[in-house]
Amino acid sequence: MLLLHGLFGSSSNWGAVARQLETRYHVLVPDLRNHGQSPHHADTSYPAMVDDVLRLLDAHDVGVATLVGHSMGGKVAMHLALNHPQRVSRLAVVDMSPVRYTHNFDAALDGFGAVDLATIRSRADADRQMAPGIGGGVRAFLLQNLVKDAAGWRWRLNLPALAAAQAEITGFPDQRSDATFGGTTYFIHGVLSDYVTPAYEPAIRRFFPNAILCPVDGAGHWVYADQPQGFMACLDAFLAHTPSG
Repeated sequence: MLLLHGLFGSSSNWGAVARQLETRYHVLVPDLRNHGQSPHHADTSYPAMVDDVLRLLDAHDVGVATLVGHSMGGKVAMHLALNHPQRVSRLAVVDMSPVRYTHNFDAALDGFGAVDLATIRSRADADRQMAPGIGGGVRAFLLQNLVKDAAGWRWRLNLPALAAAQAEITGFPDQRSDATFGGTTYFIHGVLSDYVTPAYEPAIRRFFPNAILCPVDGAGHWVYADQPQGFMACLDAFLAHTPSG
């Protein structure tokens, strides 16, 4: 099983979920390129990230995997399933649709830019500098990317590459006219989020004809953090699902 994090996240976001799954599955939890401990690269496109994931699977001698992806990681998982269906046994997409969204993440980038890495002496200093523009929960999430080494404080993220790729990340790659994934597919989404809505269902079913939508009450975009029990109920239903026919 492969767990893929979202934008500005890292493998550590999946910690609690991975611990619940590791007794039943061989779980791989990578950092996507330009995130966490993975290499930085100017190309942050979905095809490039899919190639990274395929190389990871090959390196671990994994021919076919269950994919679970949140947000941007969900789009990586969807693009992989549509273009390499023979490598995917089943797919769970967490609070994301195969569509082009119209928002950007300028506010988060401004929050990173508000932190003066040369003068801060602690994580608390960075928190104070970021606070005027970023709310508490999101701020704590973004600050997980702040690390200190011998050269001083730095962001683990490749912020210039992510900023340059905003349109690609919020978009979804063009697919072949016949591109579909017919395997078991769950779209686990927060009821309080607007990333999976009735307006997006035609696109979901165009690419994933056997899609099952599993809403989680009381959850926003960060489904597994907002309502961990509700999220795991959907994920367990996905893992237990037996396709008909």
